[in-house]
Amino acid sequence: MSSLLRFIDRLTERGVRQVAHRHGRRSLLTRLGVLIAGGPLLPMLPFDRSRQAGAAFAAGRHSDPSQCDYWRYCAVDGFLCSCCGGSLTQCPPGTEASKASWVGTCLNPNDGKQYLVSYNDCCGKTACGQCLCNNNERERPGYRLGVHNDINWCMANTSTMFHCTTSILVGVA
Repeated sequence: MSSLLRFIDRLTERGVRQVAHRHGRRSLLTRLGVLIAGGPLLPMLPFDRSRQAGAAFAAGRHSDPSQCDYWRYCAVDGFLCSCCGGSLTQCPPGTEASKASWVGTCLNPNDGKQYLVSYNDCCGKTACGQCLCNNNERERPGYRLGVHNDINWCMANTSTMFHCTTSILVGVA
């Protein structure tokens, strides 16, 4: 039994020495640093939610802009400005529209056409806290920023505080 342990010990030592000859301490420290610093970034990797794409709209779309199942909200993620003192297309007083936005293509059930919708966050006040909607129809992973709705789009403004989101029709898709 002890000869088996000595053999395993020598084999392990030989393997460790070979690795040590090929890779220096700095290489190990670099890899450990990447593991430690890069580990928290792992949850930010892209993922596909396409199976959930139309779940909120499966039963039919309503015509009330204060409800999450309103047809223009197919890709919205945030508090609806129509519930926060603003409107479908205008920010509430005391806030300003984000300088950057994301877009979605939503089907209008009234005319059967697809429309390009620009979702603009309103910035400058704390979160509204009313009418939270998180619809992800045709949302793409984070590396396609223009069609990704999980970003604080107020980051380009003077005040980066998110308040609510508007849904502005850009045109027919």
